[in-house]
Amino acid sequence: MHLGITMEPLIIIPARYRSSRFPGKPLAMIEGKPMIHWVWEICTRVLHSDRVIVATDDKRIADVCRERGIKYEMTSADCKTGTDRVAEVAQRYAASVYINVQGDEPMMNPEDISKVLEAALESPDHIYNGMCPILSEDEFRSKSVPKILSSPDGRLLYATRAPAPGNKEGTFEGAYKQVCVYSFSRACLDAFTAQQEKTPLEKIEDIEILRFLELGFEVRMVEVSQASIAVDHPEDVSRVVAAMRKDRQSEELRGHSQVTAREP
Repeated sequence: MHLGITMEPLIIIPARYRSSRFPGKPLAMIEGKPMIHWVWEICTRVLHSDRVIVATDDKRIADVCRERGIKYEMTSADCKTGTDRVAEVAQRYAASVYINVQGDEPMMNPEDISKVLEAALESPDHIYNGMCPILSEDEFRSKSVPKILSSPDGRLLYATRAPAPGNKEGTFEGAYKQVCVYSFSRACLDAFTAQQEKTPLEKIEDIEILRFLELGFEVRMVEVSQASIAVDHPEDVSRVVAAMRKDRQSEELRGHSQVTAREP
């Protein structure tokens, strides 16, 4: 435990090098910066940089963090999921709540992190997870996109990589996808890691939030914006770059319009 740290929120960014779908993903260069740097910068717009920590088991990622002044902690190579990695760091730092922001979300809207954080601070013993509407049938049918099934009052019922909810015709009528920002209490994280193996549905779907459901926890969903573009495959980097450039052009146009409007 790091002594002297007040019970404030903590953001932990799990980042592993050995991704089966995209090895070295956190260090993928995007517009001149490694992806993990983009994610860290977004998180520091929510909390002070002292309260944002990258959790990794790889020296290459640690070296990049050290060179760029990013706070990091080394974790075990045996962590099964990002949440296990977050839980390991949580053993060393006291916090009111722990926010997990995945290291492959370089376009996460900081306001979305704040929205989940605000919900967590109101009910720190609950688990929260982000979600947003799916707008395209391609995403609906993609196995890389976890679909969220929730009750009208926001409780998570299930998460799946299959197209869901489904109708008899098999057509896309609308759905929600997971946005990988979560909040946990220390007790929830301890229970998560006390499970020695992935739970059955978690293992089949490869969606870690299911472990909490299978352990009997209630997970509450928070609807956030559609700004995030998760990087699951190398080709997703070009999608992120295109979106960043589009956002930059829009900002430049808005700035030009404001200047023009002020001119006599």
